[in-house]
Parts: sequence; structure tokens; C-alpha cells
Amino acid sequence: MNDQPNVPAEHYTREYFEKWNYADRGLGKFSMYWFARRYYAALVRRYAPRRGGRLLEMGCGLGHLLGLLQDDFDCVGIDLIDYSIEQTKINAPKAAAYQMSADDLSAFDTGSFSVVVALHLVEHLPDPYKTIREVNRLLESGGLWLFATPNPDYSLRRFKDRDNDAIGKDKTHINVHPPGQWRAWCEAAGFRMLKHFGDGLWDVPYLPVIPKAIQFGLFGLPALAQVVTRTTFTPLSMGVNQIGIARKL
Repeated sequence: MNDQPNVPAEHYTREYFEKWNYADRGLGKFSMYWFARRYYAALVRRYAPRRGGRLLEMGCGLGHLLGLLQDDFDCVGIDLIDYSIEQTKINAPKAAAYQMSADDLSAFDTGSFSVVVALHLVEHLPDPYKTIREVNRLLESGGLWLFATPNPDYSLRRFKDRDNDAIGKDKTHINVHPPGQWRAWCEAAGFRMLKHFGDGLWDVPYLPVIPKAIQFGLFGLPALAQVVTRTTFTPLSMGVNQIGIARKL
């Protein structure tokens, strides 16, 4: 990539979890975050080449996904933020957690993981394609690569203020790209895309006058149905974020 954007490292402190999307996101039981982590854990179990393999989560955040998977896989989490590592050790005590950047994965051996997960991480990297190539190196043959990242071209974004919606307000989002770009990078790096779909239109409101709660029920219900049924039916155009499930060739 040319003209790589600068990583806003000053934002990657424990205060990150008090800003942007975390600021207005409940983390408790039955919250959208709670349901989402269980959904991603189900996808990992379904598409992983085997149980009991080694799993890496890049940008492990608060460690809740690793906590759900730590009995199924030998889990490792990495994150830039010291607070993330502290929380991961609490929420996923069986996982190993290291403070390090996903931009440099040279510390890990080739073919040493069966699963690599990155939930809302790749859009923070200065050179995502480089990291995707490194993910391929880390995975064993047939290994699973699962990622989630914003979709700047979702259908209802034309009704939003692009500078202040769920995608634009986070100033650490330095590499937000449409689905075609992520698919091209994954395929060029040696992956076959199994599923590429949206996570729903949950970033309400989109329309004036109509109460936000009603809009969430109207636009967010399909997303909830996808999560509860653990399916992958939402079109990319109907997702604020895109979810990619790929397998190493």
C-alpha cells in the first residue's frame, strides 16, 4: 500500500474503552455486545478445522471471546493496550495474553495456529494486506481466518452523518474499505472466502421523527435473528459491518 495512514497510537490507552463505540455500548448480559461475542464464538466452532487447535485473537479487547473459546482451543490474545491484557487475563484466565501489535506477527511460528480471529481490528492497521498475508503464514493448511470490519458502503449510510456515525466517529479507523477490497486482499493472500456477509442495520436512527427504539426494532430485528439462529444470511449491503469467514488454501 502506498501513503500508509499514521497509526493514532495516542488513542490506544485504557481510555479507548470509554470512547467512541464503547462509550454507548452496554457490555452486560443480553446486551448487543454479549450476544455478538457468543455469535462469533459459534462461528469459530463451526468453521474451525478442528477443536483443540491453537487460536489467536488479534485485538483481543476485553477478552470475552477468548473466555468463551478457552475450553475449546489453546487460546492466545494480543492487543496494544495494557488494560486489554489485564482484562483478558481476568475474563479468559486459561488464555495467554501479550501486549503487542498485530502489525508485527513475526514472533509467531509459521503454521502454528488453526484459527486467527480479528474483530474490528484490521481497520486500525496501517497496512492491512501485509497483516492478512502474515495471518496466512501463521495458519496451518485449511486454517480459519475470521474478521469483522466496517462496511462504508452499507445501504442506509446515506441517511447518516458519515463523520459521526458508528464508523466515522472512531478516529482510530484509518483503513475502512468496501467489501470488494477485503475480499481481493484475502484471495490474493491465499484464502478462499467461505462467507462474506453483513451484521445488520443496528446503527439507528436513520429516519427523522420515528423514535429510535422503534427504528431499532424495525432495522435491528433481522440482525438479532441472525445472531440468535447463528446463521449468515444478511447481505453485505444490509450490514454496518462486514464479516468475513475464509479458509487457507
